[in-house]
Amino acid sequence: MNEIIITQEGYDKLQEELEFLSTFRRRDIADRIEKAKELGDLSENAEYTEAKDAQALNEGRIAELTGTLKN
Repeated sequence: MNEIIITQEGYDKLQEELEFLSTFRRRDIADRIEKAKELGDLSENAEYTEAKDAQALNEGRIAELTGTLKN
């Protein structure tokens, strides 16, 4: 693993972003998925597909931030 050097201010910003994505953004996406499921057939449901894509991107960013903050 490569060590990442950042300032305290940079660390704090990354920590804030991680907190936002882990709490508010996750809940928002989960709500979008639930609403999209209510619309019916998931195979032809653009809202569901978009929400699942947003979820994947969000989880990827959370993993990236977690790794950065560990190192």
